[in-house]
Amino acid sequence: MTTKLTLTIDDRVIDQAKKYAKKQNQSLSKLIENYLKLITQKEDEDEELPPITKALAGSIKIPKDFDYKKELRKRLDEKYG
Repeated sequence: MTTKLTLTIDDRVIDQAKKYAKKQNQSLSKLIENYLKLITQKEDEDEELPPITKALAGSIKIPKDFDYKKELRKRLDEKYG
């Protein structure tokens, strides 16, 4: 089932979005629908996590400037030198 939705969006954004949708061979409605599916998919995935995983989620606070690849390389160099 589809439902009509009215949005208030800046004219320039609409123009750019229409151009983008045309390049993608999609309607603007389909483009927005796909985007909304994408951003809400994470919530659906979180609901499917086992209880123990949900309980542990967020228990470790990682600094915003944490560089995973750098740390991994550092640990591997220490281990295999």
